[in-house]
Amino acid sequence: MIVTMRMTISLDDHLATQVRREAAAQGRSVSAFIAGVLSDALKRPEPSEVQPFRLVTVRGSRPRSGFDLDRPRDLDTEEDEWTFARVRR
Repeated sequence: MIVTMRMTISLDDHLATQVRREAAAQGRSVSAFIAGVLSDALKRPEPSEVQPFRLVTVRGSRPRSGFDLDRPRDLDTEEDEWTFARVRR
C-alpha cells in the first residue's frame, strides 16, 4: 500500500507557469510532475568534494622581455608563428 501525504508548496508565478506547462506537455498532473522531479533529484549522488586547485609552476629568472603579460594572446601568436614557420622549411 502506497501512502501519500498532502503538502502545500509556494512557487513564484513564473516557476508555477513553467511547472504547469511541462506537466501538461508530459500528460501528467502537476503533483505527479513535481513528485517525479523531486524523486529524480534525490536519487542523484551528492557531488564529490572538489579537489583544491594546485598551480604548478616552473623556475625562471623573470618574464621574457618585450611581452605584455596583460595580453597573453601575443604569446600564443608568437609561438604559432615560430612553430609553423619552422614546419614549412
